[in-house]
Amino acid sequence: MKTHPIAFIKKLILTILLIFLCFNLFSQTQGQLNEEAFVRYKKVDNELSVVYQKIISKYANKTEFINALRASERIWIQFRDAEVKMKFPAANPKFEYGSMYSMCINDLLRELTLTRLNELKIWLQPISEGETCNGSIGDF
Repeated sequence: MKTHPIAFIKKLILTILLIFLCFNLFSQTQGQLNEEAFVRYKKVDNELSVVYQKIISKYANKTEFINALRASERIWIQFRDAEVKMKFPAANPKFEYGSMYSMCINDLLRELTLTRLNELKIWLQPISEGETCNGSIGDF
């Protein structure tokens, strides 16, 4: 049984339209991907700020520790920025690495910040009695 040419054309147009709609519904622009990566990074960065402030508050009477924490944080920021520069060393990175550069930078910043966040959370955890080598952890 042969299909009528008009019916075939209608089915073809409908199929093309459905394919087009599917691509538009599920695809993202690079700008959207960049924005989502930035939002993911800022979420972790904000969490780091909250944890940092909790540590400052919890150990407020330990001046030497607070000064050391602040110095450590300044050095960590320098380390973080150096890691980013090491991974993307070009003088004009947006030109050199293309439109994905912003997404990649924010993904790297998120990864580095998440590591730092987990390192700092230790100062907020309870410690077991008799633990050795804890230093300032739990010393509030």
